[in-house]
Amino acid sequence: MGQKVNPHGLRVGVIKDWDSKWYADKTSYGDNLVEDYKIRKLLKKMLYQAGIARLEIERASAKIRINIHAAKPGLIIGRQGSEIEKVKAAVEKAIGKEVSLNIVEVKQPDTNAQLVAENIAAQLEKRTSFRRAMKQAMQRTMKLNAKGIKTLCSGRLGGAEIAR
Repeated sequence: MGQKVNPHGLRVGVIKDWDSKWYADKTSYGDNLVEDYKIRKLLKKMLYQAGIARLEIERASAKIRINIHAAKPGLIIGRQGSEIEKVKAAVEKAIGKEVSLNIVEVKQPDTNAQLVAENIAAQLEKRTSFRRAMKQAMQRTMKLNAKGIKTLCSGRLGGAEIAR
């Protein structure tokens, strides 16, 4: 059987950019990595409904800048910026450092693989037929002139006894 390479790892630095942009020495590298993990986990949990496509974390000394690429930035910002302040306070409380948030809108959410996958997962949770959910997602993506799309769905689909 052939060796499988991670597609993200293969492209990073060539046609994709890093999700974390910072440099640290041996003593603080592990702490920064754990903080990044906590930030990503917290934001994915808090802002799931907003359709997070990508989180970029940049560090400069004690300040952390987080770029959130979202399909629905209005849900993150809220009325007059009330929600974004709550999110910022929660992140600062979790890691104990000053944080600045920058929200970037994803122009075409149906061409983003992460958002398409989350959309299919949400439909499956609502008990939609897996074939219909996947077919509709593929059609929406191809209508936006994508070069191609490949979807894979596995498990006990439709409540079947045996996984497909």
